[in-house]
Amino acid sequence: MAGVHFGFDNFKQLLDLNIGITQRLDENRAESFTLLYCDFSVVKEEIIKSSLEQVLRTSDSIVNSGSDYFFVLPYTDKYGAAIVKNMFVEFFAKELDSYMVSYPRDGETTEDLVEELADIVSATYKNDLTCLNNIVQYK
Repeated sequence: MAGVHFGFDNFKQLLDLNIGITQRLDENRAESFTLLYCDFSVVKEEIIKSSLEQVLRTSDSIVNSGSDYFFVLPYTDKYGAAIVKNMFVEFFAKELDSYMVSYPRDGETTEDLVEELADIVSATYKNDLTCLNNIVQYK
C-alpha cells in the first residue's frame, strides 16, 4: 500500500480532477471523496515516508507543503478519513492537528472545499495555511 505523491503546485488540478471524476461517475453524489489535512510538524521527516507507505491505499493522493499534508481519499467519507487519521496517530504515537472536508457535503468546488478547510484549521489550531492562498482568493 502507498498513496501517490503529487507536487503541491498540482494540488488545485488534483482536486478539480477528483470533482470531475465524481460528477461523471457518482450519480448519487454521496460523500464521494474526503480531503484530509494533517499537520506532521511533530513527526520526524524520515518516519513520514514509511507511514505513508503503510497507511494509505494506492488510490489515495498526497500533496504537502512542508509539514502540512493533504490527502485526497476517493470514495471515502469522513468516518473512513478519521480511520486513516487514527492510523497515523497510532503509527506516530502522537496526536496530530487535523481536519477533513468531504465533497460535495462541505463544498461543491475546489475553492469551497479549500476555503472551508483553511478557515477551520486557522480557527481551531491557529495554523494559517498560507500555502493554500493561491487556490483561495480571500475577499
